[in-house]
Amino acid sequence: MLFATIAVLGATALLNFTAPGIGFFMPLFILAAFYVPGVLILGALIGRLGGAGMVLRRDYSAMLTCAAMAMAATGIPFAALLWVVPPAFALSAATLYFAVLMFFAVRTVFGVESGVAAAVVSLSWIPLAVVAALWGPLSMVLRLLASPFLLLYLWYYLGGEISGLGDALRRRQNFRRMLDAAAVNPHDGEAQYQLGLVYQQRRQYSEASERFRKAVAIDPSLTDAHFQLGRIAREQGRLREALGHFQTVVDQDERHNLSEVLRELGAIYVAARQFSDARDELGRYIERRPYDPEGLYWYGQAMEGLGDRQAARDLYLRAVEADRTAPRYRRRFTARWSRLAQRALGK
Repeated sequence: MLFATIAVLGATALLNFTAPGIGFFMPLFILAAFYVPGVLILGALIGRLGGAGMVLRRDYSAMLTCAAMAMAATGIPFAALLWVVPPAFALSAATLYFAVLMFFAVRTVFGVESGVAAAVVSLSWIPLAVVAALWGPLSMVLRLLASPFLLLYLWYYLGGEISGLGDALRRRQNFRRMLDAAAVNPHDGEAQYQLGLVYQQRRQYSEASERFRKAVAIDPSLTDAHFQLGRIAREQGRLREALGHFQTVVDQDERHNLSEVLRELGAIYVAARQFSDARDELGRYIERRPYDPEGLYWYGQAMEGLGDRQAARDLYLRAVEADRTAPRYRRRFTARWSRLAQRALGK
């Protein structure tokens, strides 16, 4: 974060040299006080990541670091463009470039789908518009806050809360360092597996797959690593490879991860248009977990493929209802399957 802060201030200084009047600290202040909290609140609402307060405490430091780096990476070429192209064109190009960088930042920090990240970035102008509309009263408040006595008073009472915003990032970094240190041990498959989960949550699937493969090479009985390798392979369309990993999971423990391996096998058979096999696997899964929206959706797909439209419709309706009645913290994961089920019902 310190490096990102210095980079933003350097880019701002360069911009002030090219286009005086921007202010040295103001871009960084607006980014930290308004834009990043706005992005986090939008992410909590659109991505169903949990309460806004929890998301702020957990992801503020990471998102501020990414946003500051994106601003610095945008500000430097923007200052150069102002010398050679009209300001309106340079501003449009810089805004688009910043939006692209923020798309990857949001997707990585939150671990959400590309559509959710695009929606968050598309609406991230809202906090900036609010700041612009209320700039008169805000500037008056900021002048009052500039009093050293008031700043000391605020730091005395709120210093713990402010410094706590960086605790989550520090904990993540320390956890990652410990995992890296543990992964040096050539006989510790669990450390490789945990590192793979970190990469997978950040959607860095190549690195995640490499770690999971190292884990099963060290310890072939690591069912979790086989399961995650199968999931990544299925999502990337490598169905034969995914089937091999899931078959290993079934051989080791059919009820692994609350029997989700049966759901994954059913999804593979649906993708391969082997609807009878999909019906068998998903039927067993739904008997064990009758309120899983993803399993209900894939079961509906299997029945639709077999021509039983009424059964498929009933399963899609159950998937939508299961999402509506799911605990709030689960809806981040179940909402996608409810939308797909509603789309299938629309047909």
